[in-house]
Amino acid sequence: MTNYGIYIDGRWIESGSDQRIPSRNPYTGQVWATITQASADQVDAAIAAAQRAFDAGWGALPGVERAKLLSRLADLLDRNAEKLAVADTTDNGKIIRETTGQARFAARLCRFYAGYADKIWGKTIPLDNPGMFDYTMRHPFGVVLLVTAWNSPISLLANKLPAALVAGNCVVVKPSEHASVSTLEFCRLVEEAGFPAGVFNVVTGDAEVGRRLVSAPGFGKISFTGSPAVGREVAAAAARNLVPVSLELGGKSPNIIFADADLKKATVGAMSGIFGASGQSCIAGSRLLVERSVYDRVVEDLSQRSAAIRMGNPLDMATEMGPVANEAQLDRILSSVASAKREGARLVSGGGRASGPGLDGGYFIQPTIFADVDNGMKLAQHEIFGPVLAVIPFDEEAQAVAIANATSYGLASGIWTRDLSRSLRVTRAIRAGTVWVNTYRMSASQTPVGGIKESGYGRERGEEGLAEFMYSKNVMIDFSEDARDPFTLKT
Repeated sequence: MTNYGIYIDGRWIESGSDQRIPSRNPYTGQVWATITQASADQVDAAIAAAQRAFDAGWGALPGVERAKLLSRLADLLDRNAEKLAVADTTDNGKIIRETTGQARFAARLCRFYAGYADKIWGKTIPLDNPGMFDYTMRHPFGVVLLVTAWNSPISLLANKLPAALVAGNCVVVKPSEHASVSTLEFCRLVEEAGFPAGVFNVVTGDAEVGRRLVSAPGFGKISFTGSPAVGREVAAAAARNLVPVSLELGGKSPNIIFADADLKKATVGAMSGIFGASGQSCIAGSRLLVERSVYDRVVEDLSQRSAAIRMGNPLDMATEMGPVANEAQLDRILSSVASAKREGARLVSGGGRASGPGLDGGYFIQPTIFADVDNGMKLAQHEIFGPVLAVIPFDEEAQAVAIANATSYGLASGIWTRDLSRSLRVTRAIRAGTVWVNTYRMSASQTPVGGIKESGYGRERGEEGLAEFMYSKNVMIDFSEDARDPFTLKT
């Protein structure tokens, strides 16, 4: 078992208190590591270290130099992808083939933003007055706070960190207390890449540490990924300091199968949309809307396929679905399943804790499908964050769009159809930050990610993700010979 400290100003620091937080392997239920409960003084020290690094010149460093460091970090991520993946899998139970891919995608994001490092420029703006020259500049905020969730620690960090660094900010990272180890191991790669001390700092601990951070003065921007409930707290605390916030929150995403779709492809997409990552994904396609003429066929196919999902040790490449992340999460999901049964949804498959050889010691839940779900049910409106699918029938396109939009969330969505015109109509009508057509849960470094409504605001990845970590400055220059005297009356 490894006992981790925190990383401030390029140094490892032991706990500022006697309290340590155990990390349990969700496959075995056993403690495999402990993390530090950071003290209030250590929170302040991390912010001060980041500010010193920024003032020492990180923000003014030529972009090409920041690009070199990010490129080195990308190479190290590629070389250490398996090690980071094992840490994530052991911490949160996500299968190793997915966490390995996420670590490699983190390297891709570093390279993508490294390419932007020497291309951060403003615009010249033509004005009405020919004697004026106007242009904009883009500047880093200074010190930014990055708060990540437990379901995909390295992936979520990579959505924020490269953009923040290439923009010229220094960062303090607060990973979830339920899965901090991979972020702490990531510190070693940042150090090896040669980043100056204080540019990257990690503070660990429970919700109280998080509250201290989001309420602390000294941050120019906060980027948070987590639940809507905590997102509201973060936004409120930041507002008291007038600090801008980006929020990537939950979802109850509609995945719509029309009768003319390639049903084999659509069914596979529906499966990966909800049972990938054991359903512990903010973009999970947890509401499956199916046109009535193919409804029974799709439900039957999903039932058969879900029963064949191979569950087991998430470190085994053959495993297709691992345990959920922790015991509290297990209990919440089972409670939601019980509630769905009481609501009258028809249980098609799963519905309980999984057991059998290799499963009894872990937090395993059967892939669960409910059919004949009404969109007004709690099952269809509340984010369960687990492998539980609600299947809803519809009769026509307009009804499907109305059901899809009848939610407090607006993060992701999917459409399955061979009709190009329909795909364009429905894509325009759906209120969500992402629409996939004939695919689901696909990622690219170039594309923005984010939501509306209770799914949050702001964007990550792509060019829009970079803009989140900078502010715009306007410069207006009068190069005329005129004295613009406001006290002189012109006739």
